[in-house]
Amino acid sequence: MSPEQPIPSNLIPDPADYGFDLDAALASVVLVRTTIPADAFTAGPLGTERGGYGVLIRGDGLVLTIGYLVTEAETVWLTLTDGRAVPGHVLGYDQETGFGLIQALARLDLPALPLGNSAAARVGDAVVVGGAGGRERSVAARIVAKQEFAGYWEYLLDEAIITAPAHPHWGGAALIGEDGRLLGIGSLLVQSSGGGGKAEDHNMVVPIDLLPPILDDMLTLGRPRRPARPWLGVYVTEIEGRVVVANLADAGPAAGAGVRAGDLILAAGDGEVDCLATFYRRVWAQGPAGVAVPLRIYRDGKARELTVPSADRNDFLKSPVAH
Repeated sequence: MSPEQPIPSNLIPDPADYGFDLDAALASVVLVRTTIPADAFTAGPLGTERGGYGVLIRGDGLVLTIGYLVTEAETVWLTLTDGRAVPGHVLGYDQETGFGLIQALARLDLPALPLGNSAAARVGDAVVVGGAGGRERSVAARIVAKQEFAGYWEYLLDEAIITAPAHPHWGGAALIGEDGRLLGIGSLLVQSSGGGGKAEDHNMVVPIDLLPPILDDMLTLGRPRRPARPWLGVYVTEIEGRVVVANLADAGPAAGAGVRAGDLILAAGDGEVDCLATFYRRVWAQGPAGVAVPLRIYRDGKARELTVPSADRNDFLKSPVAH
């Protein structure tokens, strides 16, 4: 399903259920389309044509979205609720939070959605997961969890927001709270065990409270003014308390150091690992990007010691194209 396709009618929010102007809030959500060069580092895993949503957060055309939509983008188009399409420019993206920022290059004449307080949101709260196109492309949902989230691409949130039922077009969607303010940006579709062991689809949302501390740096520098975390270029999965290398980034540090798909990671730095979150924290505790990261792996029946010279992930990516 593409982001333009409608949501099932039973999931569409009813304005009467909310104490704010739902239609006005949803008017701030725009469709985001980007194209990425074929030789870009992320072209393989993420594709060269990407689509999702963004949210106008300032009246001057500043749009917040999820970073993977705009990473290495050479063209950006924003489609508004009334059908107008305007070009945009990528201001930057942050690998740690997952946020991306776009500057619209024409007047949008839309209301900006004010930022909320995601820390104050509670499990059980009624929310709207909003897509571009108004109510018919939005989902009435609830917060079902606030929990740690570790992604296979060396990504970790201390407290992600999990919502259900899931919006089928989640990337960049607006999580709107009970006060009509923005609580977060949709990132992923995740599955959790439901009743009877049946898997249920949920959305993982990046909480908005992570944005204000980095916003000024993102606007002026394109990324936060903090040391980059050491990046290894491994795609890992967690299987019964074990961390296993599922794949490797082409030409990434781990591939060059001899790490292989199928390796079991026993330890990083000076500590053992038993889950993705522990693995990442032990790697990041070694120092900033560029630090050598000792790994102990298990392969072909025996343990091996490897040292990976880490890198700054941003050094592998194309910079935003100026317009």
